[in-house]
Amino acid sequence: MPVEFLGIGGTNDGSETSPRSGSSFDKQYTLRLARAHQEYGWDRVLFAYGSGSPDPAQVAAYVATRVEDLQILLAHRPNVSYPTYALKTFATLDQISDGRLTVHFITGGNDHEQGREGDVLTKDERYSRTREYIQIVKKGWTSREPFDHEGEHYSFRDFVSDVFPLQQPRPRVSFGGSSEAAYAAGGAEADIYCLWGEPLAETAQQIASVKQAALRAGRSDVPKFQVAFRPIIAPTEELAWEKARRILGDLHRVGANRRRLSGPPQNAGSQRLLEVAAKGERHDRALWTPTAAATGGAGNSTALVGTPEIIAEALLDYYDLGVEILSARGYDILDDAIDFGRHVIPLVREGVAERDRQRAAQAPLSRVAP
Repeated sequence: MPVEFLGIGGTNDGSETSPRSGSSFDKQYTLRLARAHQEYGWDRVLFAYGSGSPDPAQVAAYVATRVEDLQILLAHRPNVSYPTYALKTFATLDQISDGRLTVHFITGGNDHEQGREGDVLTKDERYSRTREYIQIVKKGWTSREPFDHEGEHYSFRDFVSDVFPLQQPRPRVSFGGSSEAAYAAGGAEADIYCLWGEPLAETAQQIASVKQAALRAGRSDVPKFQVAFRPIIAPTEELAWEKARRILGDLHRVGANRRRLSGPPQNAGSQRLLEVAAKGERHDRALWTPTAAATGGAGNSTALVGTPEIIAEALLDYYDLGVEILSARGYDILDDAIDFGRHVIPLVREGVAERDRQRAAQAPLSRVAP
């Protein structure tokens, strides 16, 4: 089973532990970060979405024309544009990138953030809309004949696009969420299902829930699974834990006002991270939860702490659960991307290759066994 690595396509050098040094869209930094991911063995980078952030589709197009052989994961919120418009944007970007696009659909887990751009639907209504939106995008990517649509959230007549993705039959669809409504929508429509870093047992439970939802939706396949972490790496365990404590101090110092303004999380994924953090700071081989607690469970916020060897083994534990895409983002975004690519990715790939060799060696024996 192959393994892929997803990094972050950031547009500036700011993070939860330090403010950015320049503008929100620093073109030189954006290219430098993307090229570092390409050079150090990452497969793709995520261009994230925020209500006030630079438009990720245009940033992705900028990077795609200047950095070859790096896959693109474009985040998109269905509330910001009509699906017939969006599917043309995606198809055009897939052409620009020579077929390197995957689209990550964000339903939205915070009413205040959604309201900043005029979205007033409830969470369950948003999941219903996202599912309908994805269905329209898929059909628009593949249909050469005009079609009508009459749904709960969208209605149009006689639409056909004149631009199609380079990938055939279409780019992959990525989706995330940890509620029953999310499992139902993503299980039905996603090619990739994204989870935040929880302990192994909880991750296995979520994978099972998504697979069950996919079967209930009538699928003959199931999504690939992705899990996201914040790695904290150092040459020795002692140095890694010293680094982790410094980062935690910075999170408390920089993020205090942000937490007061945001309030308790509304989305199930963040609530689950806080529940895990309440059970204990350390889980399994290297999972560390105080970073999630310090940020109020904000997004990808649980850490893996240790030497490259420890973190690689921890990631392989998730691979053994069936996770094929490993997402990682440090707190010093550029330097951590280089360190992770240089020291951790090769170890994980070696571990995966060894597992493949073992399976290949066992396969002939299983075929001849009585």
